[in-house]
Amino acid sequence: MISSVQDSRLAAIRDKVATNQRLSFDDGVALYERADLFTLGELANLVRERKNGQFTYYNVNTHLNPTNVCVYRCTFCAFRADLKSPKGYVMSDEQILARAAEADQRGATELHIVGGLHHQLPYEWYLNVVRLIHQHHPRLHLKAYTAVEWDWFERLTGRPTRELLAEFKEAGLGSLPGGGAEIFHPEVRDRICEHKADSDAWIRIHREAHQLGLRSNATMLYGHIEEPRHRVDHLIRLRELQDETGGFQTFIPLAFHPDHTGLAHLPRPSGVLDLKTMAISRLMLDNFPHIKAYWVMLGIKTAQLALSFGADDLDGTVVHEKIYHDAGSDSPQELSVVEIRRLIEEAGRIPVERDTLYHEVIREEHNWRTGRALHLVGTGR
Repeated sequence: MISSVQDSRLAAIRDKVATNQRLSFDDGVALYERADLFTLGELANLVRERKNGQFTYYNVNTHLNPTNVCVYRCTFCAFRADLKSPKGYVMSDEQILARAAEADQRGATELHIVGGLHHQLPYEWYLNVVRLIHQHHPRLHLKAYTAVEWDWFERLTGRPTRELLAEFKEAGLGSLPGGGAEIFHPEVRDRICEHKADSDAWIRIHREAHQLGLRSNATMLYGHIEEPRHRVDHLIRLRELQDETGGFQTFIPLAFHPDHTGLAHLPRPSGVLDLKTMAISRLMLDNFPHIKAYWVMLGIKTAQLALSFGADDLDGTVVHEKIYHDAGSDSPQELSVVEIRRLIEEAGRIPVERDTLYHEVIREEHNWRTGRALHLVGTGR
């Protein structure tokens, strides 16, 4: 039986959500520990519809992972390979351009570029990936390199990341993905990825990107060794940076996939935890315009359900995704636009194609153009 104290706490949270007040750290933990799934869905959907109505966004995108060789050995990663491993690869300029040309021909508006931190590749190689694609396919928006990669570039060059970001922006960089955040709290981060960029570095790099006029996304990897308090701490740190810069576009909760990782003994997150985390993310991140249900990690059915638990974005066609499929994701390698729109409509929502910066995409035969801005990025609660 729920105690009267618990009842009053949840009633107070419900009142805060109804009157558009900010939730506290204790509120977030209470939602994880005390609120039932249907209450969370009801509250998160209220906020979701307050911000985005019945619309659900998607884009036409392709992934590019130029190398999987990585100096780091994060326990949760199944994608990386050692320098001399037969699994390891480095894409040539020709292969990179072929992938970009394929994306362009398919009508993609975005190329999502992340990969390993290769022991022997110079900084200029990573810069050349962006410059090369931008020169040959200038219409593709290049969302490239996580904060962990930018931290690696700083170590390679001895130059400040702000300077490197500016150099990449001039070469064609359009925005930053949100990967590498994992869990910010050192109790967890030091155990799952102790040598790579810490939370302060991740936050600093995204702050610098925002100050340079580059938008970015944010993520959280959940469902491994962390506890609810670590997740809520993570969300509040993101919320504080968004208060400061307004540069985040969307938040993506990433469900941990344990297969072929150093944490393979752990079970996958349950569907209940997936939906709870989606809903609580929507409730805590009151200054984030969008919450994404990344179908590659959640699976299609859970991602579709998440559209009633705070999510207003399904990501996109996601061709050639390797990182999460290497870790055991059993979702398809890609979805067609027809399939994505059907999933959204079945959930009772209105599908809208967007570009990376949340402008409406208007298709005319084999061409596309951008229209109105779909949301004022970085707006308040």
